[in-house]
Amino acid sequence: MALDVRVVREGVIAGLIGAAAVAVWFLLFDAIQGVPLRTPAVLWATLVQRLPSPAGVAPAMGPVLGYTAIHVAAFVLFGVVTAVLVAAAEREPPMLLVLLIFFAAFEVFFLALVTFLARPILGLLAWWAILIGNFLAAVSMLGYFVFWHRGLARTLLGRWVEVIREGTVAGAIGALTVAVWFLAYDTMKGRPFSTPALLGLALFEGLRQPQLLEVRLDVVLGYTVLHFAAFALFGVVVAALLMAAEWEPRVLLGLFIIFLCFELFFLGFVSALDEALVGALGWWNVAIANLLAAVAMLIYFFFGHRSLGARLLERWTED
Repeated sequence: MALDVRVVREGVIAGLIGAAAVAVWFLLFDAIQGVPLRTPAVLWATLVQRLPSPAGVAPAMGPVLGYTAIHVAAFVLFGVVTAVLVAAAEREPPMLLVLLIFFAAFEVFFLALVTFLARPILGLLAWWAILIGNFLAAVSMLGYFVFWHRGLARTLLGRWVEVIREGTVAGAIGALTVAVWFLAYDTMKGRPFSTPALLGLALFEGLRQPQLLEVRLDVVLGYTVLHFAAFALFGVVVAALLMAAEWEPRVLLGLFIIFLCFELFFLGFVSALDEALVGALGWWNVAIANLLAAVAMLIYFFFGHRSLGARLLERWTED
């Protein structure tokens, strides 16, 4: 019974953390757009009151509190189910796969629910904002469970826990480097945040004419989250290669290819969206930003793996 109480308590806390992550995200999102608390008011009007068009709905305390109660209750339920799966994974490690599938389904389910039951709000609430909100909630909740079940994480993932930590930190360093570079560049041009706004509008809303760019801080915020997530993923890939290099130092040569691809990927990604974007950003500007990020990440990895260079040289001389 004590175990059941602990599981429920952890689930409730995790659910509150996830609900708070989404609430804070949309509070910032709405405030930047100049309409604080619009999202919960619109969702209440659409999902509960079933209004055909929520465009004219003004935020009011009653609807905001009503939707917040539903929002928190749903996340608490999700958190308790997750806590039960975590407890099951402690007894049967294969249940971890079920847990990961459950989190993926959580992302898909909420967007599908909004799409099919509340299509009118998609004209007011961007699909990418909904996904980012739920992504932040999922990461926050997983972080909470990993913190309180570090033994389980290490048992199931072994050294991958350290790989993920190291890769995430390196990715954050790289992402911050690029962000600072473009912020300085845009500020010197007299248009702060124009680069993330342009990339965000191109990716999220299909903007293909840079001359029509309007810097929107909500898009900047959304693109920034995606930017850091992408760099974190890249950092984890590099950290995984470094782990492999601990056994075979010559794997380090693959890192040069990875970082070369890293340099070319972003420019190719922007070109795939539209050639005009390359001209607006400047290919040299993109190359410099990614080069600085690569150097910053490599320096961080170097301090954590100082012996690998010497071991690589030893391996080559042995052959």
